Amino acid sequence: MDRVAISPAAELSPLALFLEADSVVKAVMVGLFLASVWSWAIILERSLRLARLRREVADFEARFWRARSMEELTAGTSDHPAAALFRAGMDEWRASTEGRTRIDREGVRARLASVMAASIDRSVSDLSDRLNVLATIGAVAPFVGLFGTVWGIMRAFVAIGATQNTSLAVVAPGIAEALFATAIGLFAAIPAVIGYNRLLHVIGRLEDRLAAFSAAFHAMMSRELDREGGG
Repeated sequence: MDRVAISPAAELSPLALFLEADSVVKAVMVGLFLASVWSWAIILERSLRLARLRREVADFEARFWRARSMEELTAGTSDHPAAALFRAGMDEWRASTEGRTRIDREGVRARLASVMAASIDRSVSDLSDRLNVLATIGAVAPFVGLFGTVWGIMRAFVAIGATQNTSLAVVAPGIAEALFATAIGLFAAIPAVIGYNRLLHVIGRLEDRLAAFSAAFHAMMSRELDREGGG
């Protein structure tokens, strides 16, 4: 069994604790550190993207309500969810009404509602992608850190038995290494859980906004159908 390295208290820095740790504990620490970096990358990327999309959706809605007709408003090449919803609705509208002498108004209304709901679902699914990674890191990281802690403490007790010495100088480094693994686990898990809940809340609010826009757009197209006449 490897001997636990004995370090002065002044050397019990995070780097020293990592370098003196057992290979298993080192692997746990490295894995948790990489998981933390991954979760922060997802949180920052998704937060910036959602902030941009919220501005674009608000701007599009403002232009939508200022427009005097559907012909004045085009989604262009915008890739935000409101533009995608508008394009889906207009594509279905044209496919269902252009070149027809008789229009099934209820059928058109049902298809419009269906394609716009599908557009919202696609947008929400795309924005929610990788949030499961945050949920997994938040749930698993503390237990991975705890595994490193248990392993390190086991080493410390084995060292006590091997040296027949229970002084703090013998056990402190091993226990410190072990507890450091738990600290890294919490360092990875806490931001992941907070980020997951916050991003889920923002996506939920955006979904509600898209649903309200879809309902208003559907009502507008429904009134246009009534003016079109037909069966």
